[in-house]
Amino acid sequence: MARELRGDIQGLRAVAVLAVIAAHAGVPFLPGGFVGVDVFYVVSGYLIAALLYREVLLTGQVSIGSFWARRARRILPAATLVTVVTVALSLLWMSLLDARQVVIDALWASAFAANVHFAQQGVFYFAQDTGPSPLQHYWSLAVEEQFYLVFPLVLVGCLALARLVTRGHERRVERLPRGAVVTVLVVLSLASLAWSIHQTVGSPSTAYFSTFTRAWELGVGALAALVPPTLLRRLTRLTLEALAVAGGLMLLVACVVITPETPFPGIAAALPVVGTALLILAGAAPEHSGRQPSSSRVLAVKPLRMVGDWSYSLYLWHWPAFILPPVALGRSMTWPEKIVAVLVVVTLSAYSYRFIEMPFRTGRPAQRLLRRRALVLYPLSATLVVAVAAGGWWYTGVQGGERGDNPAITVAGGPTAEGIQDNTEALVRASVTAARDKRAVPSNLTPDLLNLRNSIADVGDCDYEQNVRKLCPVGDGDKTLVVIGDSHARAWIPAFNRIVEAGGWTGYYLVKPQCTAAHVSIASLDNDQPFTDCSDFQDWVVDQVRDLDPDLVVVASSPPVNGVFDGGKRITDTAGIIPVLQAGYDDLFLELSEDARDVALVKDVPKSPDDPATCLSTGKPNLDDCMFQPVERSAVLADVAVQSATEAGAHVVDPTPWLCYDGECPVVIGGTLSYRDTDHITTEYAANLWGELGTALGMLPTTSD
Repeated sequence: MARELRGDIQGLRAVAVLAVIAAHAGVPFLPGGFVGVDVFYVVSGYLIAALLYREVLLTGQVSIGSFWARRARRILPAATLVTVVTVALSLLWMSLLDARQVVIDALWASAFAANVHFAQQGVFYFAQDTGPSPLQHYWSLAVEEQFYLVFPLVLVGCLALARLVTRGHERRVERLPRGAVVTVLVVLSLASLAWSIHQTVGSPSTAYFSTFTRAWELGVGALAALVPPTLLRRLTRLTLEALAVAGGLMLLVACVVITPETPFPGIAAALPVVGTALLILAGAAPEHSGRQPSSSRVLAVKPLRMVGDWSYSLYLWHWPAFILPPVALGRSMTWPEKIVAVLVVVTLSAYSYRFIEMPFRTGRPAQRLLRRRALVLYPLSATLVVAVAAGGWWYTGVQGGERGDNPAITVAGGPTAEGIQDNTEALVRASVTAARDKRAVPSNLTPDLLNLRNSIADVGDCDYEQNVRKLCPVGDGDKTLVVIGDSHARAWIPAFNRIVEAGGWTGYYLVKPQCTAAHVSIASLDNDQPFTDCSDFQDWVVDQVRDLDPDLVVVASSPPVNGVFDGGKRITDTAGIIPVLQAGYDDLFLELSEDARDVALVKDVPKSPDDPATCLSTGKPNLDDCMFQPVERSAVLADVAVQSATEAGAHVVDPTPWLCYDGECPVVIGGTLSYRDTDHITTEYAANLWGELGTALGMLPTTSD
């Protein structure tokens, strides 16, 4: 069992938090420093399990209320303080839209479900351009809190099961049934590891944040706490040194070799997890035995123990200190500025440890909040965060609504061109002119600016992002439409819904975010590995098109975000992507021409270099401040699809005139927000274009009909 306080474990905590801070600061030779989180998991699993095992040995039971009360005093005060400060600074420095998202993040964090929240955002392709939340690091606290909630119950279940099995037997029942606990922990940990390996390949972002993929790391710590002291006493000094050296090397290799592009956690997490467990076990030899390895003495030096004491506060403060200043500065931090940020974090952590953490652990608040009375901290913390969040929500609403009485843009406000009959194109021209004249942003925008992030087309039960494999027809017409592509195809769904209804079609929207329609192997958004789910989905789409025998297939797709694979090699430069993408589109249009009566391509929409939503909700911008010129790389790669479609005889629809004029793209057209982020049009504006799109595709009945 673990001793009350081990200096080497405090030092291990120091190493873990320093590695995390170094990685997040961008230290080049420690790209894998984020594995410090995995070190924390093993340490937490070991210490918490040892504490509960000792209680069982002494009393024969587990006081779950007392345990949760101790966790509340340990975790909540500092976490609540940092949450409140972070929300306040976000409201001060961030755009209204992004600050409102931080308010939502704070509510998830206070409910110990931040990992669930960020997992959903991580796999949600639409969130890729919004930047990391200053509260994103709370995901790891959520995983630990969920472990603290469940593990005591698992242990109680093991005790009850062991007593039930041995009831009526004459032999004395062990207070701590090690065999039962080991069996349950091994089974659960192996299941978690297997799931982690599977999900790391299939859904990387979900795997990174998931409790189920991380549980085995805490389980390893809990198993290490079950290693009998008698066994450790038999190990020689040389054996303990070997364990410590092996563990230390594994941690070092993990920090140096693992990178953000490494599929993680998966099997790669075994390096820091096993390394931490070996260091903990090597240091478990009694101090007076003279057999403690050198690692125990090194890790127990006073500076590391002090940093270990502050590690929780250091972890809480460091991430907002790296995320919020660049927002306030409007640029990335320089290295001197990062060093200043670290010094501020250290200072805040020292004070936070002394005046927040320690009083609730050993001071007067701790004495007054003994046992279950400390559980009141949970509702108090949640109430405070909810109150701050409510204030932040109200503030952003008030600030977002203060735009005066600015009228929407009308066609009369801009030039017309001879032969232009399309009112949409005329309105785009007028909107560009209004922006060039630095007109104020219209007051009554559609959608509401503060709800812009939610302007995402509904796909009902057929959310192929979640690997669904079924069809969801829309409409009941006698002609069949199939729309294929990625999130950019999904953005057009509101227009197609109206077209299907007006033109007598039955539509199928086979769209998967991030999955480029071209038959190419692309890299996952999260790492440099092939996005196998996309390849599988592309094959499934081909089969569905063949079976449906559609009258029309419409392709709408963006270029690969993180590169393509050619012969197992990932290619990210534009010149290298073009021939691979060209071949993929050639293959796609060839197959479609064989399985559909007609094929069309909706050219990809222009992309903005900056997030228009952030621009519109920061300060008091005019229309010109947020108007953009299209990103060249996206335009070049969009032309690749056009060339393939043209050569295959497919019809090409270019939506650029409905979005831009004379090389510039306004983000407000009339009174409608055209873009929800850098490259997705809003559902409201897409719906406005249904007539233009339907006519261009020949899907609507003509006047003579």
